Amino acid sequence: MSSLNQFLSGVKVIDLSHYVPGPIASLLLSDMGANVVKVVPPSGDGMRKLGPQNQDGSEIFHAALNAGKCELTLNLKHERDNAFLHKLLAAADVLIEGFRPGTLSRLGFDPAALRLVHPGLIICSISGYGATGPLSQAAGHDANYLANSGITDRNVDGMFDPPLADCAGGLFAALTITAALHNRSTTGKGCVIDIGLADTVMPLQLFQIAALGSVGWVPQPESYYLNGGIACYHDYRTSDSRRIVLGALEEKFWKAFCVAARRPEWIGRHGDPNPQIDLIGELKTFFASMSLEECMRSFDGVDCCLTPVLNLEEATNSPQITSRNLVCRTPQSLQALFPAYVDGRPPELRSPMRPIEIGDAESIFSRQPE
Repeated sequence: MSSLNQFLSGVKVIDLSHYVPGPIASLLLSDMGANVVKVVPPSGDGMRKLGPQNQDGSEIFHAALNAGKCELTLNLKHERDNAFLHKLLAAADVLIEGFRPGTLSRLGFDPAALRLVHPGLIICSISGYGATGPLSQAAGHDANYLANSGITDRNVDGMFDPPLADCAGGLFAALTITAALHNRSTTGKGCVIDIGLADTVMPLQLFQIAALGSVGWVPQPESYYLNGGIACYHDYRTSDSRRIVLGALEEKFWKAFCVAARRPEWIGRHGDPNPQIDLIGELKTFFASMSLEECMRSFDGVDCCLTPVLNLEEATNSPQITSRNLVCRTPQSLQALFPAYVDGRPPELRSPMRPIEIGDAESIFSRQPE
């Protein structure tokens, strides 16, 4: 077993969240050894209604997002179930929730009150826009968060897959929780973490925000090197309608590309003013004269950051992805694992989610850390 899967051994997590961000956070904690119990209402997890189903009728997206966890059904509006969750929290290390701000308190689990009773508890609240500000009660999804954060404006298509804010929210939540666990090991105190999904894409824009503050630069679509404004960092179509990406940002890579393309006149145009519309057009014509196979053969062994655009099936079967052992087959599907080798070992394949009863949950939360 990889030591990655034991880093958080003994940590007990209750996950009240739904759909993508919170469950991604608890999935990552589970990958690192935490014991995660996902609490769902009697109506079930809404994630089960999204995405395709396996041949046996099981929900693929839900299974992928919740592998390695236990699932406990509780009606938090029912006095007995509500009291039982309070009992579990006495032994829990982390509580993750994904309601709109204020909902957890209305259910009888006010974070400030919980901290008084359980000072070591780490509470991570994940919502669309965070607990404060004029949009704190607004509904939203990933596309709304990106539109509100300045990202959609400078990207041509405006829709992203996978969802950037949802995934970033889960990552930042897991990162902050693990840091909070470390802090608790020295102070004995937990904390309340407020994660706004729209907030989590702001640090992903640190370059653009710094430039805005220093020189007032507001990036426009296809205007600079990250969003299709320069020829050396762009995607192109081949004669057989395949796509290829050139990522020759550094001059040495650009020169290697130009030499291999037998276009020495392009070498000095690496720094043409943005957007490089004319140069991009010339490269479009160049790549359109070759099939993808001809292109890859022409640049075989050339160190110029030229990569074919693979579909998902091609990518998962590629020698690179296969050799890293981070997309592995389960009896019914593929599983994307935690992308880190520790001491040379990849993470372990996750077990399927396991439904549990109240008695099972009591056993889990009475168990001493290993």
